[in-house]
Amino acid sequence: MVDWTHERYAAAAVTQIERMAGTVEGADFTTQVPTCPGWDLRQLVTHTGGVHRWAALMVGELAAERFDRAALEAGFAGLADEEFPGWLREGAGLLDEALTAHPGDAPMWAWGGDRHVRFWSRRQLHETVVHHADAALALGVTPDIPEDVAVDGVEEFLDILPYARWRPEVRELTGDGETISWRTGSGAAWLITLGPEGFAYERSAARASATLHADTAAELLLLIWRRGELERQRMDGETKLLRWWADHSMI
Repeated sequence: MVDWTHERYAAAAVTQIERMAGTVEGADFTTQVPTCPGWDLRQLVTHTGGVHRWAALMVGELAAERFDRAALEAGFAGLADEEFPGWLREGAGLLDEALTAHPGDAPMWAWGGDRHVRFWSRRQLHETVVHHADAALALGVTPDIPEDVAVDGVEEFLDILPYARWRPEVRELTGDGETISWRTGSGAAWLITLGPEGFAYERSAARASATLHADTAAELLLLIWRRGELERQRMDGETKLLRWWADHSMI
Protein backbone atom coordinates (compact mmCIF):
# COMPACT_ATOMS: atom_id res chain seq x y z
CA MET A 1 0.00 0.00 0.00
CA VAL A 2 1.36 3.43 -0.97
CA ASP A 3 2.03 5.88 1.87
CA TRP A 4 0.48 9.02 0.42
CA THR A 5 2.09 11.98 2.16
CA HIS A 6 1.55 15.64 1.34
CA GLU A 7 4.97 15.71 -0.32
CA ARG A 8 4.17 12.67 -2.43
CA TYR A 9 0.85 14.15 -3.55
CA ALA A 10 2.60 17.38 -4.56
CA ALA A 11 5.24 15.54 -6.58
CA ALA A 12 2.63 13.33 -8.25
CA ALA A 13 0.55 16.39 -9.15
CA VAL A 14 3.54 17.94 -10.92
CA THR A 15 4.15 14.69 -12.82
CA GLN A 16 0.53 14.55 -13.97
CA ILE A 17 0.53 18.20 -15.08
CA GLU A 18 3.69 17.64 -17.10
CA ARG A 19 2.14 14.54 -18.68
CA MET A 20 -0.99 16.51 -19.59
CA ALA A 21 1.18 19.20 -21.18
CA GLY A 22 2.84 16.52 -23.28
CA THR A 23 -0.52 15.10 -24.36
CA VAL A 24 -1.78 18.46 -25.69
CA GLU A 25 1.51 19.43 -27.34
CA GLY A 26 0.74 20.27 -30.98
CA ALA A 27 -2.98 19.50 -30.59
CA ASP A 28 -5.86 21.26 -32.33
CA PHE A 29 -7.34 23.25 -29.46
CA THR A 30 -10.71 23.54 -31.18
CA THR A 31 -11.13 19.77 -30.65
CA GLN A 32 -14.33 19.09 -28.74
CA VAL A 33 -14.07 17.30 -25.39
CA PRO A 34 -16.89 14.71 -25.26
CA THR A 35 -16.47 14.08 -21.52
CA CYS A 36 -16.93 17.81 -20.81
CA PRO A 37 -19.93 18.69 -23.02
CA GLY A 38 -19.71 22.19 -24.46
CA TRP A 39 -15.97 22.53 -23.97
CA ASP A 40 -13.20 22.38 -26.52
CA LEU A 41 -9.58 21.59 -25.68
CA ARG A 42 -8.76 25.26 -25.21
CA GLN A 43 -11.46 25.63 -22.54
CA LEU A 44 -10.39 22.42 -20.82
CA VAL A 45 -6.74 23.42 -20.62
CA THR A 46 -7.56 26.99 -19.59
CA HIS A 47 -9.74 25.67 -16.78
CA THR A 48 -7.17 23.12 -15.59
CA GLY A 49 -4.22 25.49 -15.65
CA GLY A 50 -6.37 28.16 -14.02
CA VAL A 51 -7.28 25.82 -11.17
CA HIS A 52 -3.59 25.08 -10.61
CA ARG A 53 -2.82 28.79 -10.33
CA TRP A 54 -5.88 29.44 -8.13
CA ALA A 55 -4.83 26.69 -5.74
CA ALA A 56 -1.21 27.87 -5.76
CA LEU A 57 -2.27 31.41 -4.90
CA MET A 58 -4.46 30.30 -2.00
CA VAL A 59 -1.91 27.84 -0.65
CA GLY A 60 0.87 30.39 -0.96
CA GLU A 61 -1.07 32.77 1.29
CA LEU A 62 -2.60 30.06 3.49
CA ALA A 63 -5.92 31.66 2.58
CA ALA A 64 -8.60 31.69 5.26
CA GLU A 65 -11.34 32.02 2.65
CA ARG A 66 -11.99 31.16 -0.98
CA PHE A 67 -10.40 33.33 -3.67
CA ASP A 68 -12.39 34.27 -6.79
CA ARG A 69 -11.33 31.72 -9.40
CA ALA A 70 -13.44 33.12 -12.24
CA ALA A 71 -11.67 36.47 -12.06
CA LEU A 72 -8.30 34.73 -12.21
CA GLU A 73 -9.22 32.53 -15.19
CA ALA A 74 -10.53 35.52 -17.14
CA GLY A 75 -6.95 36.71 -17.53
CA PHE A 76 -5.91 33.68 -19.59
CA ALA A 77 -8.18 34.23 -22.60
CA GLY A 78 -5.45 35.66 -24.82
CA LEU A 79 -3.05 32.72 -24.85
CA ALA A 80 -2.06 31.34 -28.25
CA ASP A 81 -2.47 27.60 -28.82
CA GLU A 82 1.25 26.95 -28.95
CA GLU A 83 1.66 28.57 -25.52
CA PHE A 84 -0.62 26.17 -23.67
CA PRO A 85 1.82 23.28 -23.00
CA GLY A 86 4.44 25.64 -21.57
CA TRP A 87 1.76 27.50 -19.63
CA LEU A 88 0.60 24.25 -18.02
CA ARG A 89 4.20 23.41 -17.06
CA GLU A 90 4.69 26.89 -15.62
CA GLY A 91 1.58 26.33 -13.50
CA ALA A 92 3.06 23.06 -12.25
CA GLY A 93 6.06 24.98 -10.99
CA LEU A 94 3.92 27.59 -9.27
CA LEU A 95 1.79 24.92 -7.62
CA ASP A 96 4.81 22.89 -6.50
CA GLU A 97 6.49 25.97 -5.04
CA ALA A 98 3.37 26.87 -3.05
CA LEU A 99 2.65 23.33 -1.83
CA THR A 100 6.20 22.55 -0.75
CA ALA A 101 6.58 25.86 1.08
CA HIS A 102 4.20 24.69 3.81
CA PRO A 103 3.71 21.52 5.85
CA GLY A 104 0.70 19.47 4.92
CA ASP A 105 -0.98 20.11 8.27
CA ALA A 106 -0.87 23.92 7.94
CA PRO A 107 -4.49 25.12 8.32
CA MET A 108 -6.21 27.02 5.51
CA TRP A 109 -9.49 27.24 3.64
CA ALA A 110 -10.62 24.20 1.66
CA TRP A 111 -14.00 23.22 0.32
CA GLY A 112 -13.66 19.66 1.63
CA GLY A 113 -13.54 18.37 5.16
CA ASP A 114 -9.74 18.44 5.50
CA ARG A 115 -9.04 22.16 5.84
CA HIS A 116 -5.30 22.00 5.56
CA VAL A 117 -2.67 22.43 2.84
CA ARG A 118 -2.65 18.66 2.28
CA PHE A 119 -6.21 18.88 0.93
CA TRP A 120 -4.87 20.86 -2.01
CA SER A 121 -1.91 18.63 -2.87
CA ARG A 122 -4.28 15.67 -3.04
CA ARG A 123 -7.06 17.57 -4.82
CA GLN A 124 -4.76 19.02 -7.47
CA LEU A 125 -3.34 15.58 -8.22
CA HIS A 126 -6.76 14.10 -8.91
CA GLU A 127 -8.15 17.23 -10.59
CA THR A 128 -5.30 16.92 -13.07
CA VAL A 129 -5.63 13.15 -13.50
CA VAL A 130 -9.28 13.44 -14.51
CA HIS A 131 -8.78 16.42 -16.82
CA HIS A 132 -5.73 14.80 -18.38
CA ALA A 133 -7.99 11.85 -19.13
CA ASP A 134 -10.51 14.27 -20.68
CA ALA A 135 -7.80 15.63 -22.97
CA ALA A 136 -6.53 12.17 -23.89
CA LEU A 137 -10.01 10.87 -24.73
CA ALA A 138 -10.72 13.95 -26.85
CA LEU A 139 -7.54 13.31 -28.83
CA GLY A 140 -8.20 9.60 -29.25
CA VAL A 141 -5.56 8.51 -26.74
CA THR A 142 -6.25 5.90 -24.06
CA PRO A 143 -5.79 7.46 -20.59
CA ASP A 144 -2.86 5.98 -18.68
CA ILE A 145 -3.50 6.35 -14.94
CA PRO A 146 -1.17 4.55 -12.51
CA GLU A 147 -3.10 2.12 -10.30
CA ASP A 148 -1.75 3.54 -7.04
CA VAL A 149 -2.92 7.00 -8.08
CA ALA A 150 -6.29 5.65 -9.17
CA VAL A 151 -6.89 3.77 -5.90
CA ASP A 152 -6.30 6.95 -3.94
CA GLY A 153 -8.41 8.86 -6.44
CA VAL A 154 -11.40 6.61 -5.79
CA GLU A 155 -11.10 7.26 -2.06
CA GLU A 156 -10.57 10.99 -2.56
CA PHE A 157 -13.82 11.09 -4.54
CA LEU A 158 -15.66 9.42 -1.65
CA ASP A 159 -13.99 11.76 0.87
CA ILE A 160 -14.99 14.97 -0.91
CA LEU A 161 -18.40 13.88 -2.21
CA PRO A 162 -20.36 14.88 0.94
CA TYR A 163 -18.94 18.41 0.65
CA ALA A 164 -20.07 19.01 -2.94
CA ARG A 165 -22.84 21.26 -1.68
CA TRP A 166 -23.44 22.84 -5.09
CA ARG A 167 -25.08 19.53 -6.03
CA PRO A 168 -28.22 19.14 -3.89
CA GLU A 169 -28.62 15.52 -5.05
CA VAL A 170 -25.56 14.59 -2.98
CA ARG A 171 -27.57 15.23 0.19
CA GLU A 172 -29.90 12.42 -0.86
CA LEU A 173 -27.16 9.76 -0.69
CA THR A 174 -28.74 8.20 2.37
CA GLY A 175 -30.48 4.93 3.09
CA ASP A 176 -31.36 2.20 5.56
CA GLY A 177 -28.24 0.09 5.44
CA GLU A 178 -28.14 -0.69 1.71
CA THR A 179 -24.64 -1.51 0.51
CA ILE A 180 -22.75 -0.93 -2.73
CA SER A 181 -19.59 -2.78 -3.67
CA TRP A 182 -17.00 -1.48 -6.11
CA ARG A 183 -14.63 -4.24 -7.17
CA THR A 184 -11.68 -4.20 -9.54
CA GLY A 185 -9.84 -6.94 -11.33
CA SER A 186 -6.60 -5.53 -9.92
CA GLY A 187 -7.75 -6.43 -6.39
CA ALA A 188 -8.88 -3.10 -4.95
CA ALA A 189 -12.44 -3.17 -3.57
CA TRP A 190 -14.67 -0.82 -1.59
CA LEU A 191 -17.88 -1.26 0.35
CA ILE A 192 -20.22 1.74 0.64
CA THR A 193 -22.96 1.66 3.27
CA LEU A 194 -25.91 4.03 3.07
CA GLY A 195 -27.24 5.28 6.40
CA PRO A 196 -29.86 7.81 7.54
CA GLU A 197 -27.27 10.59 7.83
CA GLY A 198 -25.23 9.78 4.75
CA PHE A 199 -22.80 7.13 3.58
CA ALA A 200 -19.62 5.54 4.87
CA TYR A 201 -17.02 3.48 3.03
CA GLU A 202 -14.26 1.02 3.74
CA ARG A 203 -11.80 -1.10 1.82
CA SER A 204 -13.60 -4.42 1.63
CA ALA A 205 -14.66 -7.09 -0.86
CA ALA A 206 -17.66 -8.06 1.30
CA ARG A 207 -20.97 -8.97 -0.31
CA ALA A 208 -23.30 -6.06 -0.98
CA SER A 209 -26.79 -5.21 -2.17
CA ALA A 210 -25.33 -4.22 -5.53
CA THR A 211 -21.88 -4.69 -7.06
CA LEU A 212 -20.10 -2.77 -9.81
CA HIS A 213 -17.13 -4.49 -11.44
CA ALA A 214 -14.28 -2.73 -13.23
CA ASP A 215 -11.09 -4.17 -14.67
CA THR A 216 -8.86 -1.66 -12.87
CA ALA A 217 -9.05 1.11 -10.31
CA ALA A 218 -8.20 3.51 -13.13
CA GLU A 219 -11.29 2.40 -15.05
CA LEU A 220 -13.39 2.72 -11.89
CA LEU A 221 -12.05 6.22 -11.21
CA LEU A 222 -13.14 7.39 -14.65
CA LEU A 223 -16.54 5.73 -14.19
CA ILE A 224 -17.31 7.46 -10.91
CA TRP A 225 -16.25 10.80 -12.38
CA ARG A 226 -18.67 10.13 -15.27
CA ARG A 227 -15.88 9.61 -17.80
CA GLY A 228 -17.13 6.15 -18.71
CA GLU A 229 -20.41 4.39 -19.44
CA LEU A 230 -21.95 2.60 -16.48
CA GLU A 231 -24.15 0.43 -18.66
CA ARG A 232 -21.10 -1.13 -20.31
CA GLN A 233 -19.86 -2.48 -16.99
CA ARG A 234 -20.77 -5.74 -15.31
CA MET A 235 -23.28 -5.11 -12.52
CA ASP A 236 -24.71 -7.62 -10.04
CA GLY A 237 -27.56 -7.48 -7.55
CA GLU A 238 -29.80 -4.43 -7.28
CA THR A 239 -28.56 -2.65 -10.38
CA LYS A 240 -31.17 0.05 -9.89
CA LEU A 241 -29.26 1.07 -6.75
CA LEU A 242 -26.06 1.50 -8.77
CA ARG A 243 -27.83 3.73 -11.27
CA TRP A 244 -29.41 5.74 -8.45
CA TRP A 245 -25.98 6.25 -6.86
CA ALA A 246 -24.50 7.36 -10.19
CA ASP A 247 -27.30 9.89 -10.72
CA HIS A 248 -26.92 11.36 -7.24
CA SER A 249 -23.14 11.42 -7.01
CA MET A 250 -22.33 13.40 -10.14
CA ILE A 251 -20.05 16.32 -9.20
